[in-house]
Amino acid sequence: MKSEKAGEYLALISIIIAVLAGLAAGVPGFAGSATAGYIAVLLVILGIIVGLTAITEKEVTSFLITSIVFVTVGTAAFGAIDLVAAPIGTVLDAIVKNIATFVAPAAIIVGFKAVYALASRK
Repeated sequence: MKSEKAGEYLALISIIIAVLAGLAAGVPGFAGSATAGYIAVLLVILGIIVGLTAITEKEVTSFLITSIVFVTVGTAAFGAIDLVAAPIGTVLDAIVKNIATFVAPAAIIVGFKAVYALASRK
């Protein structure tokens, strides 16, 4: 039970990190920097931890559907918005991609756990 609560806090912290890093993407020079790469690695690690600890069996379906939404939207190109209102497109694009970077590894872990649970039932 404690690990689920810790996982919930890590999920919240991860979303905050994703949003803050996305906001920083509007700063010239940040998007291609090593710092952005380290943040991506951190989000992947946090996603793995959340996937292992925070998602209960009854939350699997909802989580996986939500993960599909985030990962799919993460492929959208918001950069065109910069033509009208720079750097809003860059910031939106970075925020959504950061959230997808966090959610994707968690979805893989939860998916494996769901397949294992289905295969182990008799």
